[in-house]
Amino acid sequence: METERPPLISLVVPLHKEEANLRGFLSSVTSELGKTGCRFELIIVDDGSPDDTWKILSDEARTMSNLHGLRLSRNFGKELALCAGLERSRGDAVIVMDGDGQHPPGLLPEMVRLWRTTGADIVEAVKTKRGPESFSGRMGALLFYVVLNKLAGVNLKGVSDFKLMNRRAVDAWQQMRERNVFFRGMTAWLGFTHVKIPFEVPQRTAGTTSWSFPTRLKLALTGISAFSSLPLQFVTIAGLLFFGFSVLFGIYTLVLQLTGRSVSGFATVILLLLIIGSLLMLSLGIIGEYLARIYEEVKGRPRYVIASSIEPSSPSE
Repeated sequence: METERPPLISLVVPLHKEEANLRGFLSSVTSELGKTGCRFELIIVDDGSPDDTWKILSDEARTMSNLHGLRLSRNFGKELALCAGLERSRGDAVIVMDGDGQHPPGLLPEMVRLWRTTGADIVEAVKTKRGPESFSGRMGALLFYVVLNKLAGVNLKGVSDFKLMNRRAVDAWQQMRERNVFFRGMTAWLGFTHVKIPFEVPQRTAGTTSWSFPTRLKLALTGISAFSSLPLQFVTIAGLLFFGFSVLFGIYTLVLQLTGRSVSGFATVILLLLIIGSLLMLSLGIIGEYLARIYEEVKGRPRYVIASSIEPSSPSE
């Protein structure tokens, strides 16, 4: 009698300048996935790293038959590198994690166990502590989550990109073809059944993070503009409020003029011009942000370009 084959797990990992961590990371995830009793494949995406990340990945592939490597032609960003990996995953379940050691590989067996025992579509690791981080970075993340929750009704506080998705959830995610990708927000938007695992973010074992303030800000703007049109409505509301204020101020000025009590209002005029000018510039900035998103979508360019690839011989049994 033929026995049922164990499920296949695809591990998708985007990398950028992780030469110092890569060998230890591959060893750890291979060991932890081996404890699950499932077949697995590793899909490692080098997001245009300028260091020896791809060389090390190529060397490791000689002894790892289940490693699928992708090298993007330049740095397209973590979100698009994730797209490249997800689109090539074949597993019954797909696990997404970072390769910098801050997503603990030790959680992998528990994630797979919960998926198999609960039948949940998504098993996600939720941060209980964010680990070593500057005060400005912590406050910036908190502000982003609050704004996104208020504008779009999506609560992502503590949520990370470290998650397991079954094939149904992955296929649904891939149907969203926008080029301005916000992975964790899009996953939350899908719905489906979720199971959460708490974890504390450990300190990096080597190397430095490539998440600069401009990178975080760009991702925040993408997340907000992708999930809410309320900022555009803010422009309309602000316009109506200032129109009402202008009518009242106009009536007040006319009354002063008719009663002969008008005085020079140079300071008032300057103040009003500054306020209205600032509001106009802010409004144009908000509109421009949404126009930029539309412009990126209608160009129809590919999300990423693959320069090199390493094909696996077979998934691990």
